[in-house]
Amino acid sequence: KTLSNHKPTHTGERKYHCDICGKSFSRNDLLSVHKRIHTGERPYHCDICGKSFSRSHHLTAHKHIHTGEQPYRCDICGKSFSHRSTIAVHKHVHSGLKLYHCDICGKSFSQSSKVNLHKRIHTGEKPYHCNLCNKSFAYKTNLTNHKRTHTGEKPYHCDNCGKSFSYKTNLTIHRRTHTGEKLYHCDTCGKSFSHKNTLTLHKQTHTGLKPYRCDVCGKSFSQSFKVTLHKRIHTGEKPYHCEICSKSFSCKSNLYTHKRIHTGEKPYQCDNCDKYFSCKTNLTHHKLTHTGEKPHHCDICGKSFAHRSSITVHKRTHTGEKPYHCDICGKSFSRNGDLAIHKLVHTGEKPFHCDICDKSFSVRVNLAKHKRIHTGEKPYHCDICGKSFTHRSAVTVHKRTHTGEKPYHCDICSKSFSRSGDLSTHKFIHTGEKPYHCDICGKSFSVKVNLTKHKRIHTGEKPYHCDICGRSFTQKGHLSRHKCIPSGMKSSL
Repeated sequence: KTLSNHKPTHTGERKYHCDICGKSFSRNDLLSVHKRIHTGERPYHCDICGKSFSRSHHLTAHKHIHTGEQPYRCDICGKSFSHRSTIAVHKHVHSGLKLYHCDICGKSFSQSSKVNLHKRIHTGEKPYHCNLCNKSFAYKTNLTNHKRTHTGEKPYHCDNCGKSFSYKTNLTIHRRTHTGEKLYHCDTCGKSFSHKNTLTLHKQTHTGLKPYRCDVCGKSFSQSFKVTLHKRIHTGEKPYHCEICSKSFSCKSNLYTHKRIHTGEKPYQCDNCDKYFSCKTNLTHHKLTHTGEKPHHCDICGKSFAHRSSITVHKRTHTGEKPYHCDICGKSFSRNGDLAIHKLVHTGEKPFHCDICDKSFSVRVNLAKHKRIHTGEKPYHCDICGKSFTHRSAVTVHKRTHTGEKPYHCDICSKSFSRSGDLSTHKFIHTGEKPYHCDICGKSFSVKVNLTKHKRIHTGEKPYHCDICGRSFTQKGHLSRHKCIPSGMKSSL
């Protein structure tokens, strides 16, 4: 009987057919086991946890979970396994043997079952359905993992730091942060990675391959999940919600990073200056301040940048592109952050407060700059004349006094300016526009600073003080002129 069962492996004969789905088998006992997929029958029960199985050897393998037994050992690397089938598959890692091929795309696999699973990519078949949200999956393990998003279950724990994970693979990858292990090496540049997927993605930086394309705008990506995230820009979908402040995000990782605002957690430390960051990307960007490295170059003007995102924004100065639009007044911006700041003009919101003088600001960076008025700090220095400034942008503008550079041009009279603000102010000469109005007397001004100076007539404020005689002035220029007058003349005035 054993010989008669064996012979069909050579002939390929499959005379036993499933009357439900039509699948064929070489042996009657295999057909009987297969039918349990349709009937749901699981006659083999674990006497420890009560879990049921359709095959006896599945029960035997399952019991090793309770006993911890791993009786099957690899004679090449010594790794142990609880299932015989697992060690057989594992040995292909050493031999590189991939006997099973996809007849659609030609991809090779070490197991026949993996070919069947792989083919679902081509067929689009997703036979496993979540009974909570009706989402479908091609693989049963993906359904099991997905269900944990509903239950919050994290069954895999790190025995070093106690951190928990929903997926076993994530625990395996996480453990390498403790061991420093980087198993996967790039054969082009020699860089090493702790995760195989990271190596695969890295290799695309050498090939430039971006096989995944957005069907809305045509933008291409190196990873399929990045297309999914990108499409939310078009749909506006933000499925991840903060349970503390109700803010929503299109990407789960952005939600995790956002939560650190509430917790104050900053897990990423710079090993050069001991500064801490809540986001790994911010740490990576910060490290470039120590190395001075600027690996990203503009192919139009040659200017170099430390961050890829900076060069994307910079190129808009050449193209004039302003893709971010205010839905209240229609004004456009080249950066999303500038749009967010602009919207505070409409809401009047100023959430950042100075703890010294109680002045409020709509932007955190403006508060940081303002505090230097109190501290006197001037951390930015001109490398030509040594003059110090409170703001980095002020150094950039100041250097133009040495170089004579005037990059901002009026398209009406062709006059050039060293600062964009001066160009904007100049244009009011042509338009006659005076957008800044005094709310006390109604007088209008083309320049905001002139309105600020004018208001001091009403308030009596004189913020500029002479450190010699103590006299106060409404404008800085008046103080400067006062200091130039000889002492004898001052007393006679």
